Order: sequence, then C-alpha cells, then structure tokens
Amino acid sequence: MIHAVDFVFFLFFLAVNLLYLCLTVFAVLDIRARRFLRMVEYDARVLSDRSTPPITLVAPAFNEEVVIVESVTSFLQLEYPTLRVIVVNDGSRDATLARLLEAFDCRPTSYFLCSDIPTQPLREIYRSSRDPRLWVIDKANGGKADALNAGLNACQTPLVCCVDADTLVDRKAFLRMVEPFLYDDRNVIAVGGSVCVANGSTVRHGRLRLLSLPARWIGRFQLVEYLRSFLLGRVGYNRMGGNLIVSGAFGLFHRDAVVEVGGYRTDTVGEDMDLVVRLHRQFKGSGRRYSVIHLPDPVCYTEVPEQLSVLADQRDRWQRGLAQVLLRNRGMLGNPRFGLVGVLIVPVFFLFELMGPLVELTGYGVFILQYVFGLVDFVVVALFFAVSLFAGLLFSFQSVLIDELNARWSPGDRPPIRDPARYRFGLLATALLENFGYRQFTLLARMRGLWHFARGVRSWGEMTRAGFQGRSS
Repeated sequence: MIHAVDFVFFLFFLAVNLLYLCLTVFAVLDIRARRFLRMVEYDARVLSDRSTPPITLVAPAFNEEVVIVESVTSFLQLEYPTLRVIVVNDGSRDATLARLLEAFDCRPTSYFLCSDIPTQPLREIYRSSRDPRLWVIDKANGGKADALNAGLNACQTPLVCCVDADTLVDRKAFLRMVEPFLYDDRNVIAVGGSVCVANGSTVRHGRLRLLSLPARWIGRFQLVEYLRSFLLGRVGYNRMGGNLIVSGAFGLFHRDAVVEVGGYRTDTVGEDMDLVVRLHRQFKGSGRRYSVIHLPDPVCYTEVPEQLSVLADQRDRWQRGLAQVLLRNRGMLGNPRFGLVGVLIVPVFFLFELMGPLVELTGYGVFILQYVFGLVDFVVVALFFAVSLFAGLLFSFQSVLIDELNARWSPGDRPPIRDPARYRFGLLATALLENFGYRQFTLLARMRGLWHFARGVRSWGEMTRAGFQGRSS
C-alpha cells in the first residue's frame, strides 16, 4: 500500500515536470518564431494605415485613488492611431472619481451606451476637456465584472482592451497586441499580454522609466513567479491548443465575441478565466475556427502585494475562481468535441492547477511521516526533496533566461534596467530562495482557497497599495 502511494506521487511529480519541460520548449519556439515574423516597418504602417482597427481601452476602478492618475496617464500615452479610453468608476468609496475629474478636467456629457449586457445603474458620464479620448463612467457598485460590462456597453469599436486600473501599459503594447488580429489567419478572438511587476521601479508621468528589483523579497518572489507563469506557461500553451486565461490585467478581445457569450459573469471571482473558457466553449462547440493567443512582448506593469496577508487573500481568491470556472465547465473535461482544449488543456488545469496544491502538500506530509515512522530511508527522502528543488530551480532559471532572450530579441520595447548585472543576479538568487518558504506559503494559501470554495465563500478581499508615485523620481 505504501509503495503504491509513493508511486502515485512519483507519477504526479514526473507528469508536472514533463509538462513544464514541454511548455519551456514550446515557449522558446513560439518566441523565436515571433522574432523572425516581426518587422519594424509594421509599426509605422499600423500607426498610419486608416484600416487599422480602433481600440477602446476599458479600465474598471474601485478605490484606486493612489494609482488612478498615473495609470490613466499611461493609457493616454499609448502609441496607437485610434484609441478611446473608458474608465468605469465602480462606486468607489475613496477619492478615485474626484482625482480623475480634477486631473483630466472631466465634465458631464451625453454618451450613447448599448444595452447589450445588463449592469448596475449609471450615475453620470464625463468626458475630459484636456484629452477628448478619455471618458469616465460613474456607476453604482456592482463589482469588477459589472464595471467591465458597463465599459463594453459604452465601447463602439471592434476591439476592446480590458485592463486593471492599477496598471501601467507599455507605450508600444497595442502595436504588438493588434498584430495577430491584422496578420494572423487563425481568426483570433482574444490576445493576452504579459504582466510584469512594477514594485521598486521608477515611474514618471505615467511611464515606467527604469526597471529595478522590488525592495522586499516578497515582491521579488512574485516577479520570478510572474515570469514563469507568463513566459513558460501561457506562451507555451499557444502550441498546445490555446490558453484558458487571458489576464484581467491586460487582454484584447473582439467585442462581438465577448458580447456573444454574454460579457463577464458577475457571480464569480475569476471573471477573466471564466470569460475565456466560455469563448472556447462557444466557438469550439459550434465548430467555428478561432484562436486565443498569448504574446510575451506586450508588457504592462502592476503593483503586487507586499504584505503576506494580502498576498494570501489574493491567491485564495485566484484558487476559488479557478475552481468555480473548472467545475462550471466540467463538461469540457476530456471531451473531444472541444479539441485539444477539452482533451488536453482543461485536464491539465484540473490536475495540476486545481488539485496541484493538495497533491504536493500531501506528498510532502506523506514522505515526512514515512521517515518519522521508519518506513523510508533518510537518503530516499533527502533525494526526493533534492530532485524537487532542482526541478523547481531549473524551470525558474529557464523563465529568467527566456525573459532575457525575449528582451534581446525585442530591442527598444522595454524600459532600461537600472543596474543590469545586479538585476539579473537578483532574479537568479530569488529563483533559488523562493523554494524555501515562499512556495510553501502560496501552496497553503491556495489550499485555503479550495477550503473556502468548498464552504461557499465569495468575498473578494482588498488590495492595499503604496502607489506608483511612491517610486517616482
């Protein structure tokens, strides 16, 4: 019996690492292929061509007074020929709306809104007299998904970009994001962009000017974690059937496709993943040709939590959202009707993302108990943990190296690094140290998320922020 249990954990460990190995290879191939397909002259063509599709950027905001002005300033600095920015104030209880109205001289105006998706009542619509591309919708609180739906109703362009209001978007991000819609022949309906950590970096006038490591280790651990998630995971899934997640912090969609599936659901804490899974279900289920793509180059920067309690609440919420989405769409699990998404991607998320924390923590406990009761030799236990540590280090180091390759293959698309040698050495050191405490902490937070999901907890939690201006110079 004991050997059977050990064998199950060994198979799980082997499967996880084979998956990451495949994702690593696919990510490198995908990034390399996009390097050769990119042409610098496309930027000028996109900026000048009248046929370039206009984009509406929708940013829901709730209690974002600390970062809202810097974020909206960065939105308005994006290099794109036809852009409209809609900020949806979702009943903020702080000075978010006041700061917006003052900073951009916004005044009440009339605006046509579709009624494709029901939302909470609107209070007022404002337009900036300083920059007519900026509109502000003030509405009763209904949650992030409800605010996004209000923005979708106000959107009058074929493409809509949904971002978090605490996000700084790279100036050339839209030039990269729109490329699959213009030049890809796979009927792209959604494109996700990579999200990076802004903590510790220098921000001025809505732009990230210098990249630096976060001052606190908790921020550095998340920096490496984000690199691994976006560059290994989501880029790698491009060649395995498509992504199930387009980050709520930065995603570009065909508006008609989003409206077709009913917009964002308001009864989930994982509204970004829920939307993408329903897009897969709608389009693949009806036999239509489509694709959901993640790009490594379009970069936005966000502030990550630097308090353990806030980080734990965030990972708890993410895990509950994952559980909600997967269980609601369990009919896709292993279903060939949904192609590789149903046969491969959904099972991978069920097994490794949803159940992974439970299996991994149980495996640690089983090996420790076996050693305590003399059922297994110390050398075997030490070897297991050493191999686990080596595997984790390997993939973390690979994500850091892939990020370096991607930066070299996309010169000019990123801000300079304050101290390149210290930055890269710091990333490698962080990749080593995250395995001693931080990884186990996030596993426990995700386990708590599963427990809260089983109990029906629906709370969102609050994110405390220092603000970008705290790092400006």
